[in-house]
Amino acid sequence: MISTRREADSNDSGVLDAIARHGSKTWSVTRIAIAAFLAFSIAIASHIPSAVSSPSAVAQETPPMLEAPGAVAPVPLEWMKSEIKKAKAPVILDGRPLFLVSRVREYRADFRANLINDQLQKIADSGAPIDVQVVESNQLPTIVVNNRQLLTVTEADAPDGLTLEQQADLWAQQLEKALQEARKERSSRFIWRSLIVSIAIFALSLVLHSGLGKLWNRYRQPLTQLLSSESTEDGEESSQGVQFFLSFSLAIARAFVWLGAAFYITNSFPLTRQWSYRILEALRTAFASPILTLGSRPYSLIDILILTGMLLGLVAVASKTTQLLKSRILKIAGMNRGAQEAVAIVTKYGLIFIGTLVLLQVWGLDISSLTIVVSALSVAIGFGLQDIAKNFGSGLVLLFERPIQVGDFVEVGEYSGTVERIGSRSTVIRTLDRVSIIVPNSRFLENEVINWSHDNPVSRLHLPVGVAYGSDIQGVEAALLDAAKGHPDVLLVPPPNVLFLGFGDSSLDFELLVWSAEPSKQYYLKSELYFRIYALLEQREIEIPFPQRDLHVRSGSLPLDVPPGVREALVQWLDRLDTNGKH
Repeated sequence: MISTRREADSNDSGVLDAIARHGSKTWSVTRIAIAAFLAFSIAIASHIPSAVSSPSAVAQETPPMLEAPGAVAPVPLEWMKSEIKKAKAPVILDGRPLFLVSRVREYRADFRANLINDQLQKIADSGAPIDVQVVESNQLPTIVVNNRQLLTVTEADAPDGLTLEQQADLWAQQLEKALQEARKERSSRFIWRSLIVSIAIFALSLVLHSGLGKLWNRYRQPLTQLLSSESTEDGEESSQGVQFFLSFSLAIARAFVWLGAAFYITNSFPLTRQWSYRILEALRTAFASPILTLGSRPYSLIDILILTGMLLGLVAVASKTTQLLKSRILKIAGMNRGAQEAVAIVTKYGLIFIGTLVLLQVWGLDISSLTIVVSALSVAIGFGLQDIAKNFGSGLVLLFERPIQVGDFVEVGEYSGTVERIGSRSTVIRTLDRVSIIVPNSRFLENEVINWSHDNPVSRLHLPVGVAYGSDIQGVEAALLDAAKGHPDVLLVPPPNVLFLGFGDSSLDFELLVWSAEPSKQYYLKSELYFRIYALLEQREIEIPFPQRDLHVRSGSLPLDVPPGVREALVQWLDRLDTNGKH
């Protein structure tokens, strides 16, 4: 019940409470205006007396730089922010903000709001009937709840267009409604009903969690095929990107489901609603508080997160733009794969560099304030990041000098394969075993590199072949040339050639020289040619020898003292070997 009565009470002159209306759209503007007014009033308090301020209180609140007599001193930025925070504070009941209170005299807004919140919480927890009244105290309307003074409304509390009495009556109605709602939520019937609804919401969240997973699994493959590129190589990268995006969107959707369920359940009970409000306020304060100052502007955690997200978005847009440039424009222009990669990399990093500068300028960050960061980065490069810097510089040399290009078949140390990608720090080589080898860029400039595809991919292959002594060397030459000319991967111009290298220990040594335009297939080509050579030599009855050694004993006696029987056996065995050698 709300009643209005007016009475004088001189004992209440020391405590004045100010209440601002809840939900006003001009909250921020009003708070800043009041804080600026307070700052200006405190700055000139030593020269202009105030009707509502205590000189001693002003002296305690005024910063040292404002105490100098004479002209009005400048107001510090940090002190202005603290005054803005003191200007308004919310009155809360069971985690629900009702309205805002202002600072009056020496009483800060947050201190007075905490006193009001404690009284409201005690009234809500008690089982006494709710009685809200508006009385007059010291010629100001005061709200009294259950015969206990709660707050006094002053001129600073009433917005334009409302009198103090109207504002007090409005807030009294809001308080009575909030207290009645809090009393209702503490009944056992409401708690059981909210508990049942919370269990239902939890079960529904489980169903949505599982349903989203099945829905994503059903449409993931069609969406991947629809959004991926048409070409094979670009399609693989695009397919991985699309699958990552779909998986990330699934995680985001499930997170929203569970966050919504948690928010609904925690707001169903008064106690959990208080915890939720405190946690959200703590997070808001943590994210909104300045943690870094660059130049003259402070940055909070949420500012850094937003800037990081924008930079990541810039990198994603630059990557997608270069992919479209490579697949839609450079390929149509007839550029080879290596030139396409070079133009794409330069375009990508150029867009990232220019976009980063633009974002920092738009964000209000002075580039000149980053000189200290750049200096520290240069020192770090000189000590701990010199290998990364060396590889990055080598990547630029490879990019512009182009000793190797994407698609070249190279040999680096013990590794050989096709260059798949040249990055800023490393190069990816795909071996014939379909294994990706990541090689630092500096190795291509510091060590010898065999590039089978440099300038001209046509290269000559050497196939050594040995035949037995006494073989028809003209037939051997014809067989080797027939094996080479009949293979589709052997170039006819320049023509294949056969060299007679010389007389080996156990064979006549020949070498077949063939030309191929596909270096990456040289091992398969050699294998197929050896199969054909063996078949043709066997068809012409040309023997392929194996290593053998002949032992000849020139002395008639052995410098060994052996029994006569063993000596005769050795002589017979040597005679038998000599007879077999002559045949």
